[in-house]
Amino acid sequence: MTSSFQSPVSTERQDPDFRGYLLEPFGPIGIISHSANEEFAKQINDILYTKRLKRKTEYSNPYVDSAGYLRSDYMIQSQIVRFDTGEGKVTLNQTVRGHDIFIVTDVLSHYSKFSVFGTEHRTSPDDYYRDLLRIIMAVSGKARRINVIMPFLYEGRQDHRHARESLDCAAMLQQLYALGVANLIIFDPHDARIANAVPLMGIEMPKSSYKIISTLISVNPNLKINKDSMMVISPDETAISRSIFYSSMMGVPLGIFYRHKDYSVVIDGNHPVKEIRLLSDPIEGRDVLIIDDMINSGKTMIDTATVLKKEGAKDIYCIAPFGLFTEGIGRIQDAVDKKIIKQVLCTNLIYRRPELLSAPWYIDVNMTPFVARLIDAINVDESLSKLINPSYMISDLLNQMRIGELFE
Repeated sequence: MTSSFQSPVSTERQDPDFRGYLLEPFGPIGIISHSANEEFAKQINDILYTKRLKRKTEYSNPYVDSAGYLRSDYMIQSQIVRFDTGEGKVTLNQTVRGHDIFIVTDVLSHYSKFSVFGTEHRTSPDDYYRDLLRIIMAVSGKARRINVIMPFLYEGRQDHRHARESLDCAAMLQQLYALGVANLIIFDPHDARIANAVPLMGIEMPKSSYKIISTLISVNPNLKINKDSMMVISPDETAISRSIFYSSMMGVPLGIFYRHKDYSVVIDGNHPVKEIRLLSDPIEGRDVLIIDDMINSGKTMIDTATVLKKEGAKDIYCIAPFGLFTEGIGRIQDAVDKKIIKQVLCTNLIYRRPELLSAPWYIDVNMTPFVARLIDAINVDESLSKLINPSYMISDLLNQMRIGELFE
């Protein structure tokens, strides 16, 4: 159970991560990674160990010697066994009894394959979700608590009905809750109102914006972030709230593309765009950040950037937490070659193709320290409010940047 223990006043240094409060762990941490993004989970493990080792050697913490608190390996080894029919099962290779389990899943790790009736089958999001359920069932009744870290929410875009359609997102969330998942951590969801489907389950929705902005600044030290030199653009109405956040935090103007769609027609699963209107201040001479929740094929980003270039935009940066690039990187590469787009920034929360990681215009935003910090905090039931809302960190970062510019 969570303790209200508060460390006494001491001459020893207190861990700044916990802001003076040292809380009792819910149980020994166990991390299970069942997706193809194994390296991501391994990095989280190493960062968590380093953080807790520092707590033992440099800070005063009464729980650092408790059973399972400090281990070099928090990974719980599991195995997914496939039958020739494509069916499967999960086996655990070590005990999880009494553990605070964190299952890290990436439903978009599309390079993994398995055999079905002798034919090679690429692992789909549906397959990964089913495997996630198998893992939950394998640890249920033994683990003390089950937490799922699913950065890209499975079926997150199927969160409401237009007509006679399946409501997959709500059904998925309710299934996780029914199986005993206590906490679900998802990043930058398409629509935060999905939490209404499971009001009794703990759902945390951290933003990747702080790490994206800090990475943008670190790789572009000469970038000027002010109302005269930069703009934030929302490529359509669905990205407005996300773009407003970036615009207000960075203190730069906001522009919006309004896409008039023909909802009476469906082509390749989408409603065609009849007209595009740009609503913004003058763009000429300004750097532009195009903000969206994901880059799917890249068409929306490129169409938006092309119009902005014609309006006189300087350098254009495409920013999204998730870079799917479902049709490969050729389309974006062509836009970069034509000097329409300068850089693309996405996180490492999902699998990225090797050709994307090697592209000089692609900037990979490393989220593993933040995910490790979330696991560390959830394990002791620490308040997550300041971690989930990065506003104060972004403000501090930009203030320090501007103070530095004054003294140059």
